Amino acid sequence: MNTIDNYNFSGKKAIVRVDFNVPLNEQFEVTDDTRIRAAIPTIQKLREKGAAVILMSHLGRPKNGPEDRFSLKHVIKDLNKKLNTEVLFANDCIGEEARQKATTLKAGEVLLLENLRFHPEETKGDAGFAKKLAQLADVYVNDAFGTAHRAHASTAIIAQFFPHDKMFGYLMMKELENLNKVLKNADHPFTAILGGAKVSGKIEVINNLLDKVDNLIIGGGMMFTFIKAKGGNVGKSLVEDELIETAKDAMQKAEELGVNIYLPEDAVVADKFDNDANQKCVPSNSIPEGWMGLDIGVESSETFRKVIENSATLLWNGPMGVFEMDNFAEGTIDVAQAIARATEKGAYSLVGGGDSVAAINKYHLENKVSYVSTGGGAMLEYIEGKTLPGVAAIEN
Repeated sequence: MNTIDNYNFSGKKAIVRVDFNVPLNEQFEVTDDTRIRAAIPTIQKLREKGAAVILMSHLGRPKNGPEDRFSLKHVIKDLNKKLNTEVLFANDCIGEEARQKATTLKAGEVLLLENLRFHPEETKGDAGFAKKLAQLADVYVNDAFGTAHRAHASTAIIAQFFPHDKMFGYLMMKELENLNKVLKNADHPFTAILGGAKVSGKIEVINNLLDKVDNLIIGGGMMFTFIKAKGGNVGKSLVEDELIETAKDAMQKAEELGVNIYLPEDAVVADKFDNDANQKCVPSNSIPEGWMGLDIGVESSETFRKVIENSATLLWNGPMGVFEMDNFAEGTIDVAQAIARATEKGAYSLVGGGDSVAAINKYHLENKVSYVSTGGGAMLEYIEGKTLPGVAAIEN
């Protein structure tokens, strides 16, 4: 298979699908540049090898065509600085201006196309739209792991127009390598830590991990469905009643496979969903009526810390509580720090999913874990055992 290391880019135009779906503040400044930084090694390598580089991405979820707040022109300043060059910009991703700027683009130059999702054909996976994008270049590079689970025009369909000239960028290769290390070659004990609000988003992940892990730690809002499934009282905590039987099945399967499931013994509860609410710590299966669990308690953190620090492989997706509120962030901080300590002692740790990555960044631990994945949904689907269209399009 072609890789960007063995392909001859001299005199070629390379169209690269990157993931510049980054958060912007009210002044339209980039507030978290993780995804832009992740794409830089691939872009610089293509420039070094003599390619003229055309970048395409989406930003946000525009509903009705172009909207200024979703324009990719807002990332240009950041990109210029990181690439140490003047990045050109096309006000549309297809059409005359894009064609003209792509045609005159010289080796080593970089052109950023406007938001792909300003055209509904992108998310519909329209072949005609993909063909127009393909006509801008000689070679296609997919480096957008964050959108690899979507069969969109720019992530999967476009590859068919480059039967012999398509490849992964460095980020895609790194993502797959690190995920495969966890899923196929993990050292044991292997512990998965899952949090976040809902069981519904993670049940397939849980089922697919059960025959791979030794320990499964469950926190966040999703823990209350499991606690209720075991007969606990959870007050007005978040529960998906329709998934109680599913949670029971998962626990039964874990028992049969000899997997330890760790549920929080205690929870920090509040009388309303508010940082300044009245709060107290109670057993997680005896939450008083009218109170809701918003974080794991001190005893749970200590139990989880011991399991994490005695693991050889760690996979973390989802916070332990409502960590955006400082009064309910302690459990997430404790888990993040335990993972960092385990990594320092030689464990391999992979962290992924928007909230987990935000937590790792918030507490400045991104360099203290082995790998931080840039793809939340894509990572989860890969762990579920699904084929990612953006990966299959290059491999087939």
